[in-house]
Order: sequence, then structure tokens, then C-alpha cells
Amino acid sequence: MDIRRLDRQALLLSRELVSQVKADHSRLATPCADWTLCGLVRHLVSQNEGFAASARGAGETWAVWCDGDLGDDPAGAYEASMDEVSAAFAEDDALERPFALPEIGEGFTVPGRTAIGFHLLDCVVHAWDVAVTIGAPWEPSAELTTAALRVAALVPDEGRGAGAAFRRRIAVADDASQGDRLLALVGRDPSWTPVPC
Repeated sequence: MDIRRLDRQALLLSRELVSQVKADHSRLATPCADWTLCGLVRHLVSQNEGFAASARGAGETWAVWCDGDLGDDPAGAYEASMDEVSAAFAEDDALERPFALPEIGEGFTVPGRTAIGFHLLDCVVHAWDVAVTIGAPWEPSAELTTAALRVAALVPDEGRGAGAAFRRRIAVADDASQGDRLLALVGRDPSWTPVPC
């Protein structure tokens, strides 16, 4: 599996949806209970910047994971952060370097290949969060969904719950689509709909 190519697909999927966010969407509630849509887009920018810093060996501190600034152009901020993380992941030894992931635990590191898989999963699932919030289609390729499912299946049940990176898994029907299975694996309810204002 070419994890960097697939991660780039995930970034492009997220960019397409973030580009559709309008100013009057910013206060909308999202499937991420702690975030409005503005907060979610800021998180996406912050995650890109944090993973880029981690790829360069500077991801240990929380500050690099939460300083995303949307300014007056959220789509532009996302695009810039996307280019930054793509460049960091493209470096020759990025797949083998240790990446610090303080969101999972202090001092926690994984090889770059694994970290890029986590980033891919984050992008694909948060793309759905944006899509369902604004009523846009979420259409990851079958290849991308399969890759994200592989990563999601590796996330242990321990440490899941409110305030954690992942919520508890949700049961879905045996004949659920791959997309719905992916969402359920990371604790998203595939039937979630925005609350009317």
C-alpha cells in the first residue's frame, strides 16, 4: 500500500469539502461534539501542521498540534497546511522516522508509515464530519476507504471515549457499506444529521 499517495488522496478529499464551507456555516454543530464547524476546520489545519512538525522531528510539544490559524480564509489556511504536511511526508526517510504523537500519549512515537496511516484516517473521517454538517456528498474512493478501514481496525478499544482521539465503536448492520463500517469503527454514527437551527 502506497500510504503517502493515499494520504494525499485523503487530503484532497478534505480540501474539496473544506472549500465548500461558507462563513455562515462556522457555528454549525458537527458530529465531533466538542467542535463547531469552525473548530473542526481549525483542528484539521492544526493536525496537518502537527504531523508536519512531527515528520521533521519537532512534534513532541502540544503547541505544534493546536496552533492552527484560519485567519480570514479557512480554505486557504487548509490548503497551506496540506502543502506543508505533504512536503514533510514526501521526504526520503519519512516512512521510517519516529513520529511523536502526544495526542495519544506523552513520549508516544510510531514509525512514519504508521503515523501517516493515522493522518489518512483522520482526514477521511473528518472529511465526512464536514460533509454531513454542510449537506455535501462524501465520496472517498474504494481504495481510500479500504486503507482507512485497515488503520481504524488497529485502534485499540482501550482509551476510547469522550475527550479521547477516538470514541467507542458503534455496531452497524452486517450489510453496511464500507463507509458506514469505517465511521462506526471510529465511533461515528453513520445516521447522524445536523440539528436544525
